[in-house]
Amino acid sequence: MTETGIAESGTAPGEPLVVLKGVNKHFGDLHVLKDIDLTVHQGEVVVVIGPSGSGKSTLCRTINRLETFESGSITIGGVELPEEGKALAQLRADVGMVFQSFNLFHHKTILENVTMGPVKVRKMKPEDAKKLATELLERVGVGHQANKYPAQLSGGQQQRVAIARSLAMRPSVMLFDEPTSALDPEMVNEVLDVMVQLAKAGMTMIVVTHEMGFARKAGDRVVFMSEGSIVEDNTPEEFFTNPQSNRAKDFLGKILTH
Repeated sequence: MTETGIAESGTAPGEPLVVLKGVNKHFGDLHVLKDIDLTVHQGEVVVVIGPSGSGKSTLCRTINRLETFESGSITIGGVELPEEGKALAQLRADVGMVFQSFNLFHHKTILENVTMGPVKVRKMKPEDAKKLATELLERVGVGHQANKYPAQLSGGQQQRVAIARSLAMRPSVMLFDEPTSALDPEMVNEVLDVMVQLAKAGMTMIVVTHEMGFARKAGDRVVFMSEGSIVEDNTPEEFFTNPQSNRAKDFLGKILTH
């Protein structure tokens, strides 16, 4: 592990880290997750793609119980997801999450945003948290912005701060729920570049995204969802060059022709 809590690159995917078995979720009459089975190994980057309304974001949000689910099981590091209370808070600390919106505290500086979690949740000494936060902000390319407030940063910079904030908790896995969809096009790559670097450094990542270039470049696996089900689960090369299902062929035909 490096000092920032991330495995060195070059390690093959290891033990199963996130395991979903038979997960079902409804919103009223709508069956949004249908018997989802998915195993993500340590150090693996799994990119979840599919049309809008296919259940991708809901899948991402069930993994740290931002969404409840009715049946099945989810384990992280062999521990089943607790339903509530301190145990759930502890487990959530091990699962970093980066959303479409940056969710930064606007009345706190960038540095304060990144140090809060380690101090409050991980009980890290403030000076150690500040050192870690400074390193992580440098790493994502916004070290020079540490004393500014979120409103003084561009959307791309704020999203990179949000990634640093998640990393500061030293999570075992990072969830990304369409992290670039709220950004102006010219800011998308600066965030994706940080995510590619994380992938290369061996961080376990589950990424819901519309960015096919990222899926091809950084993904170990592509999971294609449609209407609440996992339709395909393959390497990026296989998925993009030889999709197995008509649903995936149709999806790729629509997005790759533009």
